[in-house]
Amino acid sequence: MSLGRNFTVTFFGESHGECVGVVVYGCPAGLKFDEEFINQELKRRSPIDYTISTSRVEDDCVKVFSGVFKGYTTGAPICMVVWNRNVDSSFYEELRFKPRPGHADYTAYIKYSGFNDFRGGGIFSGRITAAYVLAGALAKMVLKTLNIEVIAHTVEIAGVKARPLGIGEIRRNIHSNIVRCADLDAAYLMIEKIRKAAENGDSVGGVVECIALNIPPGIGDPPIDTLEGDIAKALFAIPAVKGVEFGLGFNFARAYGSECNDQFTVLNGKVTMKTNNCGGILGGISCGTPIVCRVVFKPPPSIRKPQKTVDLRSMEEAVIEVKGRYDVCIVPRAVPVVEGMTSIILADHAIRSGLIKSVLR
Repeated sequence: MSLGRNFTVTFFGESHGECVGVVVYGCPAGLKFDEEFINQELKRRSPIDYTISTSRVEDDCVKVFSGVFKGYTTGAPICMVVWNRNVDSSFYEELRFKPRPGHADYTAYIKYSGFNDFRGGGIFSGRITAAYVLAGALAKMVLKTLNIEVIAHTVEIAGVKARPLGIGEIRRNIHSNIVRCADLDAAYLMIEKIRKAAENGDSVGGVVECIALNIPPGIGDPPIDTLEGDIAKALFAIPAVKGVEFGLGFNFARAYGSECNDQFTVLNGKVTMKTNNCGGILGGISCGTPIVCRVVFKPPPSIRKPQKTVDLRSMEEAVIEVKGRYDVCIVPRAVPVVEGMTSIILADHAIRSGLIKSVLR
């Protein structure tokens, strides 16, 4: 449950355990620690509207146990947690031996021989992403020293696609609606789709786009620890993620080289590119243009519709209906999680490359 080489984050906790949290190793000393900013990031991850989100609401507020003194990081490991208070495990006893289709219940049971904490999905629950946001918020503080900004927003839900917009409009609009979509017309249709799925006892998926601005060229350690490879690894650690693409992504398969090659030019004495089809990364190394990636989330597997499964004790078919608390669509709440995981990797690589020193003055 660790990620990163020089800026290393180790996550811990389960959905219905005492807490979820993270220990961060390698954060530079002398960084101004903004606890309020972390709590704001946690709030962005909280359920936005109960008609589309889970009814489980935790009063997430970071508790810092180490690595911060008099408002600054000390260079020692930083331990942060949020407590699990609003927990109801009763329904999960019914599901212990009846895995939910589409969930990790079955694979976790096989891998850990049934010793895993199955309550609320354990480590496979979206609850663990609260710890991702804790580490991501700290990474954002580190990146701020380089003027690097990471912004994510919803671009598709249930087949409704947002139109492409400029970064200014994205900044202005993403928090003006409950689905975190900068295209306000598309946001309205997305909300209708989610609510319709909820009425039908179903769920829907979607796509989050992440943009990292002011990335200097030269970050990344190919051929194995490529920048997009490490970002993709972090994003795939988010529950329900089933695909990641950069720049044109799969559309490269439908283009000619003459159409998709980003031609170089000089602007204000610096090399840049006329287009950004590569998504800010070439050869696993940042090229100075914005990093752009998209993450696809499958519909949450917990739904009210009857579904066929197997009773692992009798090895006979069974039918289940999920009665617990769950999101109809995880995409809106995943926006700060995508930002956080991307920020962790960017901070790690910035420190690896020497752009950020071990002590900030």
